[in-house]
Amino acid sequence: MVSSTQPERRKVDIGHPTERRRGRRRLSRERVLAAALDVVDHEGLSALSMRRVAAELDVEAMALYRYAPSKDALLDGLVEQLYTELAEDLAREEPAPLGQAADLPEWRAELLRGACALYRISLAHPHVVPLLATRLLAVPLARRPLAVLQAHERVLALLDRAGLDEQGVVTAYRAVTGWVLGYIFSDLRAMVENPDEPDPAFRLGLHLMPARELPRLRETAPALAEKGGYQELTDGLDALLDGILAASAARTAQAPEPDDA
Repeated sequence: MVSSTQPERRKVDIGHPTERRRGRRRLSRERVLAAALDVVDHEGLSALSMRRVAAELDVEAMALYRYAPSKDALLDGLVEQLYTELAEDLAREEPAPLGQAADLPEWRAELLRGACALYRISLAHPHVVPLLATRLLAVPLARRPLAVLQAHERVLALLDRAGLDEQGVVTAYRAVTGWVLGYIFSDLRAMVENPDEPDPAFRLGLHLMPARELPRLRETAPALAEKGGYQELTDGLDALLDGILAASAARTAQAPEPDDA
């Protein structure tokens, strides 16, 4: 089970002290983005700035502009970091949780494995997750980091192997990516009003919600506050894929026979 606690604070390598005294601070884009991710993981997105990342690396802020020319570049870099972790996770060829893969076609098992990997990485970096929406809404497709584009390519390639027609692939791609990202956003949304309150109702602030107008929401909120986990993620994805495959088969059956003339 993935822990929801904050990751242990790691010290970003800033080079040998002698090198720093000589002014040879060996920065790289990877180190700058790693420092930015560390700041956001432990202090939240609001803490991110060029100055704050520079302090983490023990350099002047101006030294960062060669590797990240603006805060927007840092934000895009954080999205890239998550998708780079995803690629590294998938390269290890670890099976998806819950053992679904054994009874499924390879393409479908790989879709589930990718969904579970992105979910796991998102739980490890919850403060970065909002960028999966805001940056992908703001940045045109061709300008997204290569790691993001490779993740898109992987999903499309797997759906091609499902035997879907072109429209079916497009529909499935939208459904799969929409479900996985939406599930992650739902699982990580803010729910707790007072984390120190032992009583669940007061911890969630249910007394602040009008009982007559919101009876079902008040009743369901404690369950919604619990993470759905891998099972709900993969159950929903399986249901989507079943429906898409059935719709594709129906379209094929209804298609007119080619003219023999």
